[in-house]
Amino acid sequence: MHVTTYWLEHAWLGTHVEPGVGVTVADGRITDVRAEQETPPPGATALRGLTLPGLANAHSHAFHRALRAKVQVGSGTFWTWREMMYQVASRLTPDTYHALARAVYAEMALAGITAVGEFHYLHHAPGGTPYDDPNAMGEALIAAAQDAGVRITLLDTAYLSSGISKRRGGKPPEHHQVRFSDGTAHTWADRVTALADRYAEDDDHVRVGAAVHSVRAVPAEQLSTVAEWAEARRAPLHVHLSEQTAENDACLATHGRTPARLLADHGVLGPRTTGVHNTHLTDEDIALLGATRTGTCMCPTTERDLADGIGPARRLQRAGSPLSLGSDSHAVIDILEEARALELDERLRSRTRGHWTAAALLAAATADGHAALGRPDAGRIERGALADLVTITLESVRTAGQVPRLGAETAVFAATSADVRHTVVGGRHLVRDGAHTLIPDVPGALARSIAAVRG
Repeated sequence: MHVTTYWLEHAWLGTHVEPGVGVTVADGRITDVRAEQETPPPGATALRGLTLPGLANAHSHAFHRALRAKVQVGSGTFWTWREMMYQVASRLTPDTYHALARAVYAEMALAGITAVGEFHYLHHAPGGTPYDDPNAMGEALIAAAQDAGVRITLLDTAYLSSGISKRRGGKPPEHHQVRFSDGTAHTWADRVTALADRYAEDDDHVRVGAAVHSVRAVPAEQLSTVAEWAEARRAPLHVHLSEQTAENDACLATHGRTPARLLADHGVLGPRTTGVHNTHLTDEDIALLGATRTGTCMCPTTERDLADGIGPARRLQRAGSPLSLGSDSHAVIDILEEARALELDERLRSRTRGHWTAAALLAAATADGHAALGRPDAGRIERGALADLVTITLESVRTAGQVPRLGAETAVFAATSADVRHTVVGGRHLVRDGAHTLIPDVPGALARSIAAVRG
């Protein structure tokens, strides 16, 4: 048994900042937490600054990182942005996807993210033909996360149609979407079962969950197949929900109900399900999500980048929907910024301040985010938890000057990913003094992998 000790100069323990905390780690888990240690004990690794539980990125599309800056040229809508996304997707192979995702996950580690939920729908070769290994693209993502040292919940996504239709099976996939489709939900389930079985014994590092891309992309009569697969495996199930008003309008016109009600009627909602965005909801939708304990993953930097709107996060949480955070399209990769944006966007809408405490926002960024990824044993600095930590400097131009007991407020309302000095995953010191220990040149890896898929 390998035992490691870390000394945390200041530690966020969920309710307060505690100075001088010793943390012992064995086999990837915290075995002891000791306060009132003024100096590092012999042999301990000192993490100077404010240490938080590792951050969770509950919603990622790794290949969207190649769009950063390119999609900022000119104007447009979500739908014009989507056309540029399709172009990048059309150029990816298992090898180029692995290289890009490896660099993106390393960027996440540098930002203090210890676990990612990868919403994965790019399954097949151009033209829709399966690879020799039908899960080659998913395997590339899993290998990329392993190479970068972060945990991954691969949310293998059913994406079967191009839009809502009264015809059985929905509208056929368009040209750029044929790579995403398995044809039917039953074929999707057969493929993802084979992948999940490969990693059934490795759920500390790799978990395979499920996703419904949206009610646009999975016909109503096939939603229950995806939900039943996730329920049988007690796996997390995610779904893009009411991101666009056009989706709501089409669902109402075709099915006579909102997307949230349609999902509920087919067994998709529940405590292991997370709706991503949840932007354009009715009062009844909010009550429904809360009553079923369906989670909400907000992605504020993407939602504002795409001009999607501000979702009713405060009302959802009050109704009973747990909140998590994601970087989605990776306009930036900074979960602290996502947490800050949640509060600041709500201030802009309501013209009042203080909707969440810093502690509540950190819970969304840590424990609740990990729970949404099927890891309820992560996101806390306590005995038995996964030994995932992130340390933020309190001496940068952004964070200097305040007393350490206000560290949570400093982290949420002032710090950025640039202030992350250390990241520990399963007790392994993955980022040390701001440098990735497995991938020394992350900017270079990003530049090379993006150039390989650039049009």
